[in-house]
Amino acid sequence: MWKKTISGFILLLAFLTCQGQGNDLDIGELDYLPSAENLRNREWFRDAHFGMFIHWGVSSVLGREIGWALSGKDVNEYRLNMYKFNPVKFDAAAIVKLAKDGGMKYITFTTRHHDSFSMFNTRYSDWNIMNTPYGRDVLKMLAKECHKQGIRLFCYYSLTDFYHPDYCQGNTSKGVGITGECNWEEYLQFMKNQLTEILTNYGPIYGIWFDGHWDQVQQTKEIPGGKQLRAWKYDEIYKLIHDLQPGCMIVNNHHLATFPGEDYQTFERDLPGNNSGGGYSANAVISQELPLETSDIIGKSWGYVTGDTINRSVKELVHLLIGSAGYGANLLLNIGPTPEGSVREAQKERLIGMGKWLKMFGETIYGTRKSFMLPAEWGVAVEKGNKIYIHITYPEKIMDQLNLTGFHYKIDKVYHFESGKLIRFRADEAAATVSLQLSDLDSSAIDNVVVLKVSRR
Repeated sequence: MWKKTISGFILLLAFLTCQGQGNDLDIGELDYLPSAENLRNREWFRDAHFGMFIHWGVSSVLGREIGWALSGKDVNEYRLNMYKFNPVKFDAAAIVKLAKDGGMKYITFTTRHHDSFSMFNTRYSDWNIMNTPYGRDVLKMLAKECHKQGIRLFCYYSLTDFYHPDYCQGNTSKGVGITGECNWEEYLQFMKNQLTEILTNYGPIYGIWFDGHWDQVQQTKEIPGGKQLRAWKYDEIYKLIHDLQPGCMIVNNHHLATFPGEDYQTFERDLPGNNSGGGYSANAVISQELPLETSDIIGKSWGYVTGDTINRSVKELVHLLIGSAGYGANLLLNIGPTPEGSVREAQKERLIGMGKWLKMFGETIYGTRKSFMLPAEWGVAVEKGNKIYIHITYPEKIMDQLNLTGFHYKIDKVYHFESGKLIRFRADEAAATVSLQLSDLDSSAIDNVVVLKVSRR
């Protein structure tokens, strides 16, 4: 029996390695069985398709990128920014309303980024929002407004920490001038304490979004995904979260295949497996069972950065949303508030523009699932019920006719979504092909949506 157990464990490790995890210390919460509430939340998440990411913290005072503002910098000098951080223009109600106006269904908020600054009232560090001139718990205000306005709240939480003395140096530089030796067990307990606060003091939290796993992974040619330097003890951390709030979904931006205990998979600046726009997760095995998400930015930066060029158009961002749906993923689109707490006008403009498009075309995005038809150079297809929505974002790639292969549905009718005008088609059931006559596409539109009303054979 003992030999069988050892053999089974070896096989499990081999399986995980083959899946691309490259993880020799952490293998997740192996005995995890999601609750009924968690499974319902996963389906809701799949339907939602669009969320708001908020990267914000004390780094905004400097106008430097939030993830790296402290890395390699003097920690005592950086700490002085806490006394300059006074976001008097922060309006939780307005930000949640902006998310709703943009057609977003959930918000993921940075409770603590790599600089360790906590944007909530915590007992476990004085390096937090309550000790700024502002002195108010922004997470509490945001949670209240999300509940009031019907937006679900997820919390980003950094594993990596450039500030805390107990955090052990990884691949990237901590702040300079930190006193004391690292104590990994104490640091893990610190994280557990803060996660307990988040999950007990702010009402329903629908997800915990981890980041920074990669800082404790040494890249090697011999081990796919790298050799892990220290164990995060995800078995304990994930269990803590699921015990406190069984419906809470866990995601980890580790750029690898999912670990047991994770409830969805995220891709940073990358449509799943597509590695578009400088993504990080192209080699990760894509989960076939869990919901998917891609996170991306409107400008050049995640947080508030002085001189950031916000030049992605509404059309480009809508195409990103459509493309995400075509790959079976949600889009988590980021804003970075100013040091005063307001949202920049250019970011508002983009989100409101996307919301206007979704008011008309939301039926073709919300609640849809990835189609059997793969994304193509002309666009993507998604499915919902007895309809297939074909999003033609690049009509110039179609010469008056679109040929679909491997088509095993019976078509009842084909029409333009916006006008309802019928489209002529020719179906060959034996060859499982369909030809759509599309001579009247609008090349100036953000999207041309063609609807196929079908029945299953």
